[in-house]
Amino acid sequence: MTVRVLLADDDALLRAGVAVVLGTADGIEVVGEASDGLQAVTLCGSLGPDVVVMDVRMPGIDGIEATRRIVAAGFSTRVLVLTTFHHDEYVWGALQAGASGFLLKRAAPERLIDAVHTLASGDALIDPAVTRELVGQFVARSVPSRPASPESRRLEQLTGREREVLRLVAEGYSNAEIAALLTIAESTIKTHVKRILAKIDARDRAQAVVVAYRGGLM
Repeated sequence: MTVRVLLADDDALLRAGVAVVLGTADGIEVVGEASDGLQAVTLCGSLGPDVVVMDVRMPGIDGIEATRRIVAAGFSTRVLVLTTFHHDEYVWGALQAGASGFLLKRAAPERLIDAVHTLASGDALIDPAVTRELVGQFVARSVPSRPASPESRRLEQLTGREREVLRLVAEGYSNAEIAALLTIAESTIKTHVKRILAKIDARDRAQAVVVAYRGGLM
């Protein structure tokens, strides 16, 4: 299956570079380019891309608002946010808006290609090191524990083990790392994560992190 990608960035030179990287990769087709957030939303509706590679800082409607509108419109498109710094506060805003992953702009071309395929497959891309930095810099102070929040009620459906697994997911650990920490099989962790996503009504791992923090699990 060919992954159809839309690029959204106001930097034409950077956009052209990304287009070359993705356009020459197996199984990926760049179907359109947007120079601002509003154009990205419009093209998502007309082109129906599988993944949008989204810059956050754009004139007019930025990447966060564009992501929010894409998700609210019910498009099946997944959003991969590109950011300059791994502690960029825009990353947290993008995750809250519904982005399924984020990647540093200085990442290797192979990493970008892998990220696009990861999101297209229905999974999320949250680099453990980036997530931990994000948590330390922004999440802890910007999302207070709210026992009565809708997210906390969704978390009540989880078993003790599932809450433990979600807490580790929210701290940025991979399935393999969680399996090692809990001394159980990685396949079991994958099963737990799948059940957690269904119970808390999260599209992917990225949204599970948002629910964990908004619900006060952390």
